[in-house]
Formats: sequence, C-alpha cells, structure tokens
Amino acid sequence: MKRRELLKTASTVVAASALTARAAGDQSPPEIVDSNVSLFRWPFRRLPLDETDLLVEKMGSLGIGRALAGSFEGVFQRDAEAVNRQLAEACSGHPELVPIGSVNPASPGWEDDFRRCVGEHGMPGVRLHPNYHDYALDHPGFLRLLEMAAEAEAVVQVAAAMEDVRTQNDIARAPDVDLAPLPDAMKRAGGGRVQLLNWRPRGTLSETLATTPGIHFDTARIDATDGIAVLLETVPADRILFGTHAPFLIPEAALIRAVHENELEAAPLRRILSGNANQLFKLPTR
Repeated sequence: MKRRELLKTASTVVAASALTARAAGDQSPPEIVDSNVSLFRWPFRRLPLDETDLLVEKMGSLGIGRALAGSFEGVFQRDAEAVNRQLAEACSGHPELVPIGSVNPASPGWEDDFRRCVGEHGMPGVRLHPNYHDYALDHPGFLRLLEMAAEAEAVVQVAAAMEDVRTQNDIARAPDVDLAPLPDAMKRAGGGRVQLLNWRPRGTLSETLATTPGIHFDTARIDATDGIAVLLETVPADRILFGTHAPFLIPEAALIRAVHENELEAAPLRRILSGNANQLFKLPTR
C-alpha cells in the first residue's frame, strides 16, 4: 500500500486517539491545536480538503479541536482587506477555526490591514509570505510590523515556504525564505513573538534561531519519525507548536510523526499538541 493510501486508512484515526491518550497520562485527553492550516484554494491544483467544511470535518475526526487558519488567497491577492474579511467571515461559522490574517509589509497601506486584523477582526496574529511578496526579513516594513505586533501583543507567523521548490508552477516560483536576518530584526524591533511555519531545521542557522528569544516553530515540515525529538535537542519544548500545513499537506502525516515520538514524556507532548498554542495565541479556554 502506498504511503498516501496508508495515511487515509482508519488506522490513522486509531493512532491519533492513542496519541491523545498517551499525552494525557492520567489526566483528561488534551485538545490538539493545529497552528498551521489554510482556507480556500491553492491556485495551481485542487487539494482534497480545500473546502472549509471538509477541512473542519477531517480535523474533528483526528481529534484536532482548534486550528489557526490563514488564507491561501492571502498569498496571491493584492487586496488584503478583502481577503482578511472573507477569512474572518468563513471562520465565524466554525468555532474550531481561529483566523490569522495576511499582511504584506512591502505594500502600500499595510499598517491599516494589520490594524483591522487585530482590531476589527480580533485576530491574535497575522501571517506573512515574504518569498511570494518579494521582500527580505531586513525590510523596513517588516521591522515596523514586528514593532506594531509587539505593541498589540499579536503573533507574527512567517511562512518559510508554502510548496517544495521542485513542484512549484513555473509562473510562481518562490525559494524558501532566507531566515538569517530574522534574529537581528527581532533585536532591532525590541522583541516580539514570531512563529516560523513550514521550516525544515538545517545547518547552523537552526541553533541561531533556537537561541533567539521569541522565535517559535511548528512541526509541519519536520522530517522523519524522530524529527520532533531531534528538534527538542536544540529548541525548548515550550517553543514548538503542532502544525500540519493542511490542506496542502495531509494532516495525518503530522499526527503519525507525533505518535511515533516514543521518547517524549507526556508533559512536553501536551505542550506541543496544544498548551504552547493556547499560551502563545492567548486562546480562550473551552
């Protein structure tokens, strides 16, 4: 059986249940919070869960109680206000979804887009796509956004990648974001809270990012079944958040990697699955 077929079988749901039970120990099963999903459609191919109702249904079947939801349209549409309003409206019908708006700090009027996200829509953070919006992490607009986010106590999610460069459409090629300027940018901005999405730990940069206060990570592109345990060798457990990059990636894959993390004790696993996201994004208890 191919891996994709395996991930779709009922055994995955059983594995997810085992994961929550092991993380719970003698306590009630923890809620799983996915810090990295996106709504609507990727423009270059249809994805199995690119309809919001189907995505929410899949989340529920896997024990994922809440998700921080960005928008694929925020990557490509110029009108961020319209994109973020559409996202807020879509999430309003699904209490499982917490909207995270899109902002392009290299575009005119982005400050108003940010203020609407955190003010009008009550979003706990914003999501950035520097490689698709063509700016580096030493751009003055990015530095100003970090400052505004810190003042508003909002989280800045930086998507290091959306799609593997080997499968990208020729008309929309975007290399992974160069994260090397990020530590200095955060120091110059006076801190703040940043979460890196879809980043693969590699090289000495991993240690630099791990030792920079305020930088958090998701698990969406961590390789191998022991990937989380390896990441924990350099990154504190309270700075790693469970993330799937659904529907671009199959959400069962991230759960299976966590299921196989036999080296993890219940306490850090609970933090990674939900506790860290609840604290970082200040999500209300349910």
